[in-house]
This record gives sequence, C-alpha cells and structure tokens, in this order.
Amino acid sequence: PSAQSLTTMVKYAVICASNQNRSMEAHNVLSKKGFNVHSYGTGTMVRLPGPAIDKPNIYPFGTPYTQNGLLSMLDRNRKIKEAPQRWADSVDMYDVIITCEERCFDSVFEGTWVQSSPQVTYPHRIDPCTDLANRGEESSKSTHLINVDIKDNHEDALLGGRAILQLAQMVSVKLFLLAFIWNELLTISPMALKRAQIEASKDIDNDIQTIIEKFAERHPTHPILHTIAYY
Repeated sequence: PSAQSLTTMVKYAVICASNQNRSMEAHNVLSKKGFNVHSYGTGTMVRLPGPAIDKPNIYPFGTPYTQNGLLSMLDRNRKIKEAPQRWADSVDMYDVIITCEERCFDSVFEGTWVQSSPQVTYPHRIDPCTDLANRGEESSKSTHLINVDIKDNHEDALLGGRAILQLAQMVSVKLFLLAFIWNELLTISPMALKRAQIEASKDIDNDIQTIIEKFAERHPTHPILHTIAYY
C-alpha cells in the first residue's frame, strides 16, 4: 500500500459550532497532510462576528461563501469547500470524530450509546437514540468520539489545528515507517523515523488510551475528552 492509501484508511470528522474557525483550521491542516477529513458545525445557523456585538452575521448552513459578504475573511474556508456544513445533515460514518468544545461534544453525542474511557471523567449514559444511532444503528459500527477544547479565536484555532493534526497522526494507521520502506515520496529523518515507530498506531481500539494520555501530556492547554459510541 502507498502512503496515500495508509493515510485515508481512517475517516475523520472535525466539528465546532459554526464550521467556520476551529473545525475549518483543523480541516485545513489535516487535508494538507493527506488525511481523509470532513468538517461540520453543530449550530442551527452559522454565526460570525458582525459590525457590532449585537449584530452578528447569521446565515443558513449551505450558503456559499461568496454570498455572505465575508469573502476576504473566509478565503481559507472557500478554498477547502463550497460552504459550511451542518453535522445534523451529514449521513457519513466516521472512524474518529473530533469536536472543538464540550458543548459540541454533547450536541454530537447526545442520545448515543456512550462508553467512557477510564482516564476521563464522563458519565456513562444510555438515552433514547436521537443522533448517531439514527444514522445506521443496525451497523453496530463503533466510532471514537474525542473533544479537544479550543478557544474560538484565530490564534487559538491555529494552535488547536496543529494539536489536532498531531492527534490524528498518532491515531491514524498512516505509518511513516512503511512509506519510507516502500520508497514513497515521503522523506523522514532518523529521529522522525524512530518517533513514527513509537507513535504511529496500527490498531486504534487497542492504542487509543495511550494516545489520549500522550496527547494530554503534550497539550495541557487543550483539555481532552474521549468516549466510544456506536452507529
């Protein structure tokens, strides 16, 4: 298999409230590294700062960036996809879902069967299935639900996007070692090769707790939650 096929074996979704700042920055950096990633918002409408604190720009999900008067501000976003997308409207299944704040975590996972990680204090709950389970409960497909807390401003979004990229590199079955052996275009140093051998995960389910712990140690300013839910 090629480096590209190894990268795309794990399917990611990154989610914030409006699919404009934090999730789009993570979408940007992950897509540039070849990850199979989509991004969404959990709100009912897209909200962006307006001319006054009491006059935000509010418009429906699906509105192309060229129609909301903020093209220069959203130039990065429109280069990635046509319009912000609402999580509730998505139909795809993902191996890993990463949210950027706890209220989005709750919104995405409300009503699903959730198995909490031993290292994370998060209540086990079995509620009437209203979200993920409704999308294909019969498949019994598991998904890793992760929240990386990121403040909603430009600077923190940049830092948070890089942190999520590191998390994805640790979680993904992309193996820099194999890419090196198979003479792909990727060139890595001996130090990076050694680090890849340690961190690149072949088995998400078996390795996830170690990955979460390592991430929490490296990024103490980004509190992390992890649970397992089922479609």
